[in-house]
Amino acid sequence: MPDTDRIIERGSVKWDRAARYLRIASILHAHADGISAKEIADRIGASVRTIYRDLTAMNEEAGLPIWQDGGKWGLESGAFLPPLNLTLHEAMTLFLAARVLAKASDEHDTELIGAFIKLAEILPPVLAEHIRATVDAVALAPRNDRFTRVFRTLTEAWAHRRVVEIEYDPSAYDPGREVRRARIRPYAIEPSALTHALYLIGWDEGRGARRTFKVERIRSASLTPATFEPGPGEPAARDLMRAWDVISDEPPVRVVLRFSPAVARRAAETRWHPSQEIETLPDGSLRWSGRVAGLREIRIWILGWGPDVEVLEPAELRAEIAGDVRRAAALYDRAASRSRANQ
Repeated sequence: MPDTDRIIERGSVKWDRAARYLRIASILHAHADGISAKEIADRIGASVRTIYRDLTAMNEEAGLPIWQDGGKWGLESGAFLPPLNLTLHEAMTLFLAARVLAKASDEHDTELIGAFIKLAEILPPVLAEHIRATVDAVALAPRNDRFTRVFRTLTEAWAHRRVVEIEYDPSAYDPGREVRRARIRPYAIEPSALTHALYLIGWDEGRGARRTFKVERIRSASLTPATFEPGPGEPAARDLMRAWDVISDEPPVRVVLRFSPAVARRAAETRWHPSQEIETLPDGSLRWSGRVAGLREIRIWILGWGPDVEVLEPAELRAEIAGDVRRAAALYDRAASRSRANQ
């Protein structure tokens, strides 16, 4: 069988299994007093052995709070949120948001698959078919059980305002820093379009300040009995509007850029930041300005424009971008010199 056929088959199998999990969960949800595995099997046309295996996997892998008593199976109350009555356009908006999340992270596939399957049930066939193709692609991502456990714990902590203890490893960013334990009050979990990752934003009790943690770097997370009230200041969602991407715990800085005439119209057609102001200059170039929390994230975006953008302010960012460009040019010059020497 060609490799592409095997890929499609693996994705489809995972879709079918996830769809069966959803049907079983719906049956359990509808029977608050419990239902036998035989009755579930009869309803969905599967063997009792398959149902037993699925119930175990749904409890241990998918994290559903399933109970068993006297030959009956059921779901703990509160396992599902209340159903939503969505219009077509509202469902489409959620679908697009889920698509963005699918691109932003390749880790927590279980939740993505479940969300997509539920959306597929209320969308027209054309959109539902696209959702199925998306799930097939998501199903190919390697499973990361540690990430899934951490992600679910953080979700619980954020939803119920519980303090969470984490072990955080910053060595990928700074090899000189060691793993540290921290108690965090979660304010938000935010996906990053720049790094294709998720970030925990919260109050670090040990540091006495709001901090941003990349979820992939959290080795472990555990709920504590401690709860907390919202902190002073703006809500996290509004506060994140200051960030270029997810880092909002740094002071806002005024950034001024000049885009060349070659890309001016393309740069102007997108609102890159809520604070942005643009001005078309007489030579056809574009002056862009905005106030952004910190410079690390916008620096990545600026470098993506290559020689078609110039940093005018602040001076420190201009110097950093100039240094990056010089080092990149030197790297390519050395490679070109070696190539000529080998000819």
